[in-house]
Amino acid sequence: MKTKVLLNNRIVDLKSASINILDRGYQFGDGVYEVIRFYNKSFFELEAHLIRLKESCEKILIPFKMHIKKLESDLVYLMNTCDYNNGYVYIQISRGVMDRNHIYQEESNLKPQLIAYTVKEDKRPIQQMEKGIAGYITNDIRWLRCDIKSLNLLGSVLTKNEAYSKGAKEAILHRDGVVTEGSATNVFMVKDSVLYTHPANNLILNGITRRVIIDIAKNEGIEVKETAFTIDQLLKADEAFTSASVSEICPIVSLILDDKTYTVSTGKRGAITERIQDAYTNLIEKIPQDFHM
Repeated sequence: MKTKVLLNNRIVDLKSASINILDRGYQFGDGVYEVIRFYNKSFFELEAHLIRLKESCEKILIPFKMHIKKLESDLVYLMNTCDYNNGYVYIQISRGVMDRNHIYQEESNLKPQLIAYTVKEDKRPIQQMEKGIAGYITNDIRWLRCDIKSLNLLGSVLTKNEAYSKGAKEAILHRDGVVTEGSATNVFMVKDSVLYTHPANNLILNGITRRVIIDIAKNEGIEVKETAFTIDQLLKADEAFTSASVSEICPIVSLILDDKTYTVSTGKRGAITERIQDAYTNLIEKIPQDFHM
C-alpha cells in the first residue's frame, strides 16, 4: 500500500514529507484540519469540507489564499495516487514556520503550510451501524471555540481514552449537565419522533455529516429541533446516535454514567435512526454518477 503526501504544492512520498520542527502547528497546535471521506474513488461532500476548512482558517486569522477548485483538484489527484478505492484524506493547514513565540503578528515571512495524505478505510462500519455502540458520559473539558476544527485536540484525546478505558466507543460530552457532542462526533437523540441535536454554536463543531443528517431528516418528514438537551433527557431518549465522516451514523444503545450502565430505550437501533442511515447510504451510492470534477 503506497501513500503519497500533498506538501504545499508538491506530491511527495511519505518518507520524504518532512516538516520543520519550528512549524507552529507542531509547537502550538496553531492550525486547522479536515477529514474527508471517499468511496469508490469519489469524495463525499468535498466542497463542503473545504469551505469549512477555509472558514476555520479565517476564524484564527490564517490567510487562505488557495482557490477551492484548485485544492479540490489537488486532492482528487492525491486520492487517485493511492492503490485503494475507499478511505479518507486528512488535510491540515498550519500558520507556518518561525522561531517559537506566542506572538506571530510581526512575522512578515510567515507562510501557511499545507499537508494532506490518504488513509485506507476499506469497509463502512456496518456492524456498529446496526448493533450500536456504548457511550461514556463525561465533562466537556475542551476550549470554548469548538466551532473551529483546530489542531488542538488534547481535550478530545483525553476524553476519548477515558471512554475507551470504561469499555465505551465514544465519549459523550456535557457542560453542566447539557450534552454538547462526542469527543469526535456530533450527538443526536430522538424523543416522541422528534430529532434533537445541539445548536451549531461555539460549543460544537457543525459537522458536515451532521448537516447532511438534518437535511435527510427534513426530506423524510422528520421534525428536527436544534435544541440543547440534558443528560437526563438523553438517558430517557427513544433513540440516540452519533455522526461523523468516518464512523458515519452509529446508534447509541447504552450509556455509562458514574460507573453505572443505562440502556437507551430498547437497547437496539431505532426506526428513525435506521431510516436516516438508509437515506445516507443512498447518497453514498449515488456518488459515482453524481460526482464531477
